[in-house]
Amino acid sequence: MDALEAIFTRRSIRKYTPRQVADDTVSLLLKAGMAAPTCVNNLDWQFVVIRGREHMEKIIELKPGNADMLREASAAIMVCGDMNLAYPGNPDYWIQDCAAATQNILIAATALGLGSVWLGVWPNGGRAQALREYFSLAEALVPFSIVSLGYPAEHKDPRDLFDPRKVHYAG
Repeated sequence: MDALEAIFTRRSIRKYTPRQVADDTVSLLLKAGMAAPTCVNNLDWQFVVIRGREHMEKIIELKPGNADMLREASAAIMVCGDMNLAYPGNPDYWIQDCAAATQNILIAATALGLGSVWLGVWPNGGRAQALREYFSLAEALVPFSIVSLGYPAEHKDPRDLFDPRKVHYAG
């Protein structure tokens, strides 16, 4: 699947088959995440690979209402900002950097035939702190997002969300 096809067909998939996502596939997704651009190339992110029912259930508990797909997920990747590497000129650029990494993981998952969902963590500071504590992360790491992963047990047709009214031209 080429890049544009993956972008245009990507959908949030919340139902998964029991088939496990292989470690080498997760590694490829991490590599895709780390291929995203960052402010001044500071690579201010770290990633937590999550497997196991007990961890998935804890995340659901900490993020009630919209993380139920983790019950069926084979794996998840938590994208974290590393405040030790944040750009001193504007430390909030880590948010953009982690968003780009998250999007790369989502697109790569689609290209590999996986279903995925972007679960927002940041800017909910309480949720981020609870996840940091549960996973015993260093204080400098701020959980930004969790990407739920699995082989799709549902199909969603692509959507064309292009709206020319939201495009403005200068010059």
